[in-house]
Amino acid sequence: MSGRPLLSTYRLQMRGDAFTFTDATALVDYLDGLGVSHVYLSPVLAATTGSTHGYDVVDPETVSPDLGGRAGFETLSREIRSREMGLIVDIVPNHVGVGDPRQNAWWWDVLRHGSDSAYASFFDLDLSPDNGADGKIALPVLGSDDDVRELTVDRSGDEPLLAYYEKRFPIEPGTDEGSPAEIHARQAYRLVAWNSGLVGYRRFFTVDDLAAVRVEDPSVFDAAHAQVASWIADDLVDGVRVDHPDGLADPSGYLTSLRELIGPDRWLVVEKILAEGEPLDATLPVDGTTGYDALNELVAVFVDPRGESALDAVSRKYTGAEGDAEWLHAREHDLKRSVLENGLAPEVGRLVRTIRRDAGDRECPEELLRAAVIAVVAQVPVYRADYAPLTTMVPRIVGDVSRAEPGLAPALEVFARALAIGGEAAARFGQVCGAATAKAVEDCLFYRAARLVSLQEVGGQPARFGLAAAEFHLAWAQRARHWPRAMTTLSTHDTKRSEDVRARIGVLSQVPREWAGRLDEWETLAPSPDPAIGLFLWQTLFGVWPVDGDVTDTLRERLHQYTQKALRENGTRSTWTDVDEEFETAVSDWIDTVCDGPVGAGLTEFVGGLEPHVTAASLGQKLLQLLGPGVPDVYQGTELWDDSLVDPDNRRPVDFDERRRLLADPESAPAKFTVVRTALHLRRERPEIFVGGAYVPLLASGAAAEHVLAFGRGRTADEVDVLALSSRHTVSLPDTGWGDTTVDLPEGEWEELLTGQRFSGTVRVGDIFGTLPVAALARL
Repeated sequence: MSGRPLLSTYRLQMRGDAFTFTDATALVDYLDGLGVSHVYLSPVLAATTGSTHGYDVVDPETVSPDLGGRAGFETLSREIRSREMGLIVDIVPNHVGVGDPRQNAWWWDVLRHGSDSAYASFFDLDLSPDNGADGKIALPVLGSDDDVRELTVDRSGDEPLLAYYEKRFPIEPGTDEGSPAEIHARQAYRLVAWNSGLVGYRRFFTVDDLAAVRVEDPSVFDAAHAQVASWIADDLVDGVRVDHPDGLADPSGYLTSLRELIGPDRWLVVEKILAEGEPLDATLPVDGTTGYDALNELVAVFVDPRGESALDAVSRKYTGAEGDAEWLHAREHDLKRSVLENGLAPEVGRLVRTIRRDAGDRECPEELLRAAVIAVVAQVPVYRADYAPLTTMVPRIVGDVSRAEPGLAPALEVFARALAIGGEAAARFGQVCGAATAKAVEDCLFYRAARLVSLQEVGGQPARFGLAAAEFHLAWAQRARHWPRAMTTLSTHDTKRSEDVRARIGVLSQVPREWAGRLDEWETLAPSPDPAIGLFLWQTLFGVWPVDGDVTDTLRERLHQYTQKALRENGTRSTWTDVDEEFETAVSDWIDTVCDGPVGAGLTEFVGGLEPHVTAASLGQKLLQLLGPGVPDVYQGTELWDDSLVDPDNRRPVDFDERRRLLADPESAPAKFTVVRTALHLRRERPEIFVGGAYVPLLASGAAAEHVLAFGRGRTADEVDVLALSSRHTVSLPDTGWGDTTVDLPEGEWEELLTGQRFSGTVRVGDIFGTLPVAALARL
């Protein structure tokens, strides 16, 4: 492993068409100069041709040839090692890509030979006689069931293939006689309509092109981790990030096996989304989560709670609902039921059949048992409730459902028996719960709620309007004490908007009445096609609007692409499976009207007037993250202002040439770049105080004390050597200024590293924040 301790990471999005191992290798010197300790790569195994993200792995045993193959990966690792830096890689144990079966040798063999395939046990197949496809593997690819007539046989290659337009499927040897329909009838799979409700394998959520892998089987685990094992054996990596462990049959067992594989010292973090108040299971052999919990705390602490009632009124006016806790909870429950009854119906059906089998039940009507399962899953407020700290949750929910719906009692008893046994049904229940939460909340509700969309992030709690400084400090002190090596983050490849867009939208909580007035004016000049969707999109436009008002063709196209995705995820007027082209065109035209008309000028004025306060929030959350407890990740490019929206927008190539120039000429660098470089170097210079050191809140005194958020870091609470200070909720400050507000610095002389000033004793906050709204002080 690398010689330098793990202090920070820098996430790179690997893309065969835009950013390969060669590109990453050439960037290592820049990352070293920026102060990064470890380079963190998106998935690097062979993925579907043309993939821009790598989460659709088709060959887990091969490093992606498009990225440069194993040789390129080793070259990158050597370059990183030569600078005493480390390498972290994202891995995807839950699923593989099967959208084009020809690209996935495991899947191709299973389709060709069915249960006789050597890889049949690799996939979570539904081969039961009552699976709706006569025990065959149902593949939902047809436009309709009648499209079986459209099948042909492609004999242009070395072997005959069953063809459905551009798609190809294997034919078992010796079964290619007769018509295409007759040949199809002989195969181990059955092609069915995409909306038939039949899927012969567990999927990643509702994505038909991603088939789940059974890594709970030791032989499957070994095959799926062959490359990872070789990286460890050859000392190429220093840790791994695990994608979506909640989708696995046994997350705890899997992580135990993975820890044994990578050893006790390498870093292991998991993409575990924690609900409000949910602790990370301390029995897991991991170093922590990938940081959405920290992200949402940093977002909320810069939201001004005094704006809640006014923004409630705005939401009520445009959407008919306030977007408060009661409304959000009710919508989440309704959307979960809808998802379970529709998109996840195949998974629910399989779970119900498994419950009946595990419980040995033959009497409870299937529809009643299905209703009971849906009622329970819809009430589960977390991704999975089978982690150690949550053992009382499902019994309580079952009791609540039984009291609310007495007619479900017999089915709930069958359900309880199956879960008590702890077999397949219990595992599938956990998997369905996670999928329901993801699809209902992150992929739908968070595109409908519109009170303050900066709070609607993965794992976010938009009902909790703001976070008190006291709560923030206690949460971060607990992170320093219990999860000192957990990742923290502000932007990822999955965030719905970048950290800076989120920071700007959050400032609306400080000017809610002005925002309401602007909305009234803009809706008069350029009425949105749907007021509720309009409120959501107005915030998005505000969040990405350029300060100079120059809406380039590129930005306009990005807004159109984002809007299309947002409308279809929202699902009230258009969906992915039932597109309302007329409405989508109307919204697209509205975007152009805003960009080209008088509203655009109003947006420019509004954004410009708030820019100092946006800067305070943006720099504040960045500095606190980088100097706070845990291992901070810098998502590619976010050392500068980033206006990215949801994927694929946030995976665009980064202009690293510009960033190199700033590193070479720090005097010309903007404030955010300076904050990032300074904080990362400070971590490298004093490693012992950041990962494993103490976290001590620093309190201000005076009239504007509430506008200061600060803490100290040190080996112990009595040896604080670094201070991080940020202003917040700054819109109201010009009325009073910092006045007599002061902070008492710990004993000694302190240098403010961003400006070079020196301080000691009791210091006026106005002097510390004289140049920037943040400060990083180090004891001399």
